[in-house]
Amino acid sequence: MHASEKDDDRANFHREAKRDDEKELYRGDWRFDQTMPGAAREADSESVDRLRPYVERARTFVGWNLERVSPKRIGPGLPWDYKRRAKKLLARASYTLDVGTGGGELFAELCDAYRGRAVASEPWAVNAPIAKRALSDLRIEVVRAHSLRLPFQDDAFDLVLDRHEEMDPDEIHRVLAPGGTVYTQQIGRNEWNELRPFLPRMQDFGPLLDRYVRGFRRAGMIVARAETRDIRVAYRGLGELVYLLCVSPWTIPDFNPLGRDLAPLRRVEERLTTPDGLALTESRFIIEARKP
Repeated sequence: MHASEKDDDRANFHREAKRDDEKELYRGDWRFDQTMPGAAREADSESVDRLRPYVERARTFVGWNLERVSPKRIGPGLPWDYKRRAKKLLARASYTLDVGTGGGELFAELCDAYRGRAVASEPWAVNAPIAKRALSDLRIEVVRAHSLRLPFQDDAFDLVLDRHEEMDPDEIHRVLAPGGTVYTQQIGRNEWNELRPFLPRMQDFGPLLDRYVRGFRRAGMIVARAETRDIRVAYRGLGELVYLLCVSPWTIPDFNPLGRDLAPLRRVEERLTTPDGLALTESRFIIEARKP
């Protein structure tokens, strides 16, 4: 790899870090500017009243439990099971790090029968104490730390887990002990791509799968598996989608569902609603790599 390519990859990893720095929930102007006459204004007012409870609930969101708004799958699912594979890896690990643990809900579930030592990192100040409470009974330490600058010694862990949290392959390589494994599931590039024509501000974080695989290999790691898959899902309605967009403010910068983004959201609802619900693409990829 040429030096310019290395620099581009490093820049992209750290550009993505802005998502951690900006993990602030929706704080838009909730006043709705009613400028359209007649029926259009009435329809917009109805939409605001319908979506407002989801926006208000998003303001108090903590942890990372999204089961209440999770969609149903339409057709085939993912060809892998992150939880099942993570538990198998945990069964033979002695010291594990969970990067970006959120509220600790998933890591607590994964570690219910784990007998080794573990630590979890979480960059968001709101979530770190929540994760600490969730994981304290399992004697898992929680450290508030930026996911791209891990405050751990070299060669410290024999397993690093990461579900939907950004990472720097060089940092993962550094904290892994020789023979250690990283296992990660991430959101792919085609996530909700049906929204882009309606909401062109939606961010594109680029070809992360290729970038991460390249980064791990450049660091000297052996990539055992790298796979991506898109699946079809349906949300119960527009409110659930708005809620998710509010709690992931890096997806659409300056998202304002009760103001300037209301009209395109209504078009999304009109065009993408099916008998199953509001149908979208979910995109995921996994990487499993080992440090020799």
